[in-house]
Amino acid sequence: MTRTQFERLLANLPANVRGQASTPEGKRQLAERLAEMKILAQEARRIGLPAKPEIAAQLKLQEENFLASALFQQLMASAKPSEADLKAAYEAHKSDYEQAKARHILIRFTGSRVPVRKDQKELTEAEALAKATALRARIVKGEDFAAIAKAESDDTGSGASGGDLGEVTRGRTIPEFENAIFTLPLNQVSEPLKTQFGYHLIQVQERGTIPFDKVKADLEKEKAGEVAGDQVKALHDKAKIVLSDSYFGTPAAPDAAAAKPTPGAPAVKPAVAAPAAPAKK
Repeated sequence: MTRTQFERLLANLPANVRGQASTPEGKRQLAERLAEMKILAQEARRIGLPAKPEIAAQLKLQEENFLASALFQQLMASAKPSEADLKAAYEAHKSDYEQAKARHILIRFTGSRVPVRKDQKELTEAEALAKATALRARIVKGEDFAAIAKAESDDTGSGASGGDLGEVTRGRTIPEFENAIFTLPLNQVSEPLKTQFGYHLIQVQERGTIPFDKVKADLEKEKAGEVAGDQVKALHDKAKIVLSDSYFGTPAAPDAAAAKPTPGAPAVKPAVAAPAAPAKK
């Protein structure tokens, strides 16, 4: 394999693999793995494995799966949504791009997914609510939110930075927490909010919308995926696929979410892999 061939192959590998091969040592390790793969493949051909029906079927399936994925990528690359289409999509889903700067204090109780802090006792739900209520009263009277978060919050990650959650966007946190983040009055401390993690005191400091320019690339990819998906559906409909109900059973009602193709996702998972804020739980 020449240097040009190796670098062309490298350019077409997944981003995480390219990252691992970003140094001379990483490239050497990749080349060694490729060499080993080629040695094994050569031996497999020598002993006639590709002629075995079960192996030949898997090879054919993986070839067609790769071609299907390559076609989908080409369809996406050729889709060129206009600026007007992208802005219309942005305006239609503007609420999805809301973001807020917020901080919180968490008081866990028995059964919480958050571990007990060192030297802290396990609190019942009633005790945790009472503690959160008392802490809120102290903040309302003028004590510093950040100082209390550092001392009392059971979310040790954000607690170390005064409860700071950074920029919170839609779809990144559990529903009840997200609802509070995007509805609370600015700069007010919430009443204790119960989630599976415990009781939260939340303060929203800023709220706004991510500008169009910052999400334009994501919108382009999304719209290109929709266009490619429509083209795939057209090919599917044209093919007039017929499956035997006597063998496969009666088809279930279509699931729109499941039926929508994922950009770049293989149609069938290969049998053998190629070498190579409170968050939602």
